[in-house]
Amino acid sequence: MSKGKIFWSVVGVLIAILGLTWFIQGSDFFLYKFWAPKYANVERKVFEGTVSYNQGMVQELQNMQFDYEKTTDKDAKAALGSVILHRVDAYGYDKLPSDLKMFVDKIKSSSSKY
Repeated sequence: MSKGKIFWSVVGVLIAILGLTWFIQGSDFFLYKFWAPKYANVERKVFEGTVSYNQGMVQELQNMQFDYEKTTDKDAKAALGSVILHRVDAYGYDKLPSDLKMFVDKIKSSSSKY
């Protein structure tokens, strides 16, 4: 085999290796692009099912309830009520304990007056 054929064979093999590497990396990117949102959704559902998340959300809503009850400023109460209703909508009314459900119902009935 001549030196020219060996040289071009080596160059061809290197180009083939580079092309294969590029293809694998590109495929990996497209697979990640497809699967990453699905993994993120599963991770979010698992996180939202944890005891710490649920206890933290209830505790945060109870703290907001305390602030809502103690404030006397009508505008601040309306703003805080709006935030509470938004959080409850995102969290889920059905997941709330009964005392918070009654509080949320109270806010809903008072916010309809405005």
